[in-house]
Amino acid sequence: MREFAFELSLCASLESEREDVLSRQLGAAVHGRRVVDVLLVDPGPKFDERTAITPESIPDAAIEADVGPGRARYWKDAFDCHPDRAERAMEAACERGFFERERRGGRTYVRQATRYPDDWFGDLVAVENKPDLDRPGDLQRQLRTDVALGLADRVVLATASHVTGAHRNRIPDEVGIWRYHPETGEREVLREAEPLAVDEPGIEIIEEHPGRTDVRVVSAERKARARRRLAERAYGKGWRTFDQPPCARCAPDGDGVPHCEWKGRAVRASDECGADCDGHEEAEPADVDADGLRAERTPWEPDPDGRARRQAGLDRWG
Repeated sequence: MREFAFELSLCASLESEREDVLSRQLGAAVHGRRVVDVLLVDPGPKFDERTAITPESIPDAAIEADVGPGRARYWKDAFDCHPDRAERAMEAACERGFFERERRGGRTYVRQATRYPDDWFGDLVAVENKPDLDRPGDLQRQLRTDVALGLADRVVLATASHVTGAHRNRIPDEVGIWRYHPETGEREVLREAEPLAVDEPGIEIIEEHPGRTDVRVVSAERKARARRRLAERAYGKGWRTFDQPPCARCAPDGDGVPHCEWKGRAVRASDECGADCDGHEEAEPADVDADGLRAERTPWEPDPDGRARRQAGLDRWG
């Protein structure tokens, strides 16, 4: 089965049975290059405080900026990063209601409209999809990287294949194994994932060469920031990030996944649909309320009331 269809089917199934926030195709590295197929974000004690701010991701640079809910600061003095990144983060934070902006003497000053709740998320579960274990690609290296770095609390391999002893021997012991059947939505837990040491320093595998592996040590503090950034991206992105095909023979199923009647399966519009397809019949893409589906089925809040706090005298700034 194609990995794209497998991934969307698994996301839809997990969404129906769990209370997590789901997302897919997220950068999950600190120094290197690693993309996690699916991420499950468990709501933490202050999840409601996070949902009240914005349905979008809050830029990491804005969260780390020296800006609080009290006295406003000149925005250029509040960031410890490249000015271009700082300006992008400041603008996004203002647009999303995390910062409030005021003009004073021709300068822009900002303050937090609400405090950022650090413990809004709990466990992070990273899922690597490999429907066909006979075509593993870089699977072993990817899972070794995830375990050694320890950004996620648990790492799971999801597959449609029969899992043999030889397969298990190539998978790190800490990694859980799910066998998922897209045709029925049934998911078997073949091996539980072991908790990883997310509060301790990790080792990130950067590159592997014959006889040599390049690694970097990642401090516990740096990992904590990377985990927060990963959770933020997942909250803002979700998993329905695909386009609907511009074809009369394609229609979304009940989960919003595009299904092609000519191919008889789910399809990725960007790769498989268009004039090069023999079954293509030009039409307007189907209209799918992806945000509505996400809001109905997960704790993500698409239209929060917001928690902006006005300070005495703030309106008088000019």
